[in-house]
Amino acid sequence: MSLLVAAFLGVVQGLTEFLPISSSGHLVIAQHFVPGFDQPGVLFEIVLHLGTLLAVVLYLRADVSSLLSGLWPGSEGRTGRRLILLLVVGTLPAVVVALTLRDFVEQSFESLSVVGVCLCATGLLLLYSARLHKEQKELTELGLLDALVIGAFQSIALLPGVSRSGTTIVAGLGRGIVHGSAARFSFLLSLPAILGAAILNIPEATQIPEAALGGYVVGFLTAFAIGYLAIGIVIKFLASRRFHMFGYYCLAVGGAVLVSVALGLA
Repeated sequence: MSLLVAAFLGVVQGLTEFLPISSSGHLVIAQHFVPGFDQPGVLFEIVLHLGTLLAVVLYLRADVSSLLSGLWPGSEGRTGRRLILLLVVGTLPAVVVALTLRDFVEQSFESLSVVGVCLCATGLLLLYSARLHKEQKELTELGLLDALVIGAFQSIALLPGVSRSGTTIVAGLGRGIVHGSAARFSFLLSLPAILGAAILNIPEATQIPEAALGGYVVGFLTAFAIGYLAIGIVIKFLASRRFHMFGYYCLAVGGAVLVSVALGLA
């Protein structure tokens, strides 16, 4: 893998991890339409995700600091412990779905039609978000039911073409969470999944060929830098009430994929 390809994949990961346009869906599309393109190995994907994880940690450093304070006993860590509990509850639905429907989810990655339908569904959901205006709750006011509902929407994003950030942010808005807090909880909710996958693949880290190390470093740094910018873009679009506009992009890409499949072009 060349440094240019590593950088390109880092850009794709950084943008699509946080912009509500589905990173998994774009990778499946690229694999079908870009000559010679192949999805990177699991370990390289983990490295890219670690780059976006670092972007979340730095951009939301105040919230991450609160999380870390919750690991220590004492009243000053109460807020952090509550946030940790919310993230655990929000992660559980995706874990259950991943364990019970693993074969179905894996097979969905082989179907362009599934990607097209899921992208269109994501687009419609994003457009619907423009109708959600009952902002009442800040991040500190989230309840366990809020976290569970958002987590249920996150579990749907296991399908390629369904945006994790898009579904979780819209779910948060539907629960009456203010725009900024909905985005912050969505991004924080990505941390357990990325950390879990990274921990499971630690043994493979020793298998990185020395000649490929440069590509891994470039991919990591690119995913981090682009991911950091993408977080800011999403938050700005939410603040300006233009978040739903990403829905038009998802509908356009999803529609184009379905037309290509219908015409036998893919």
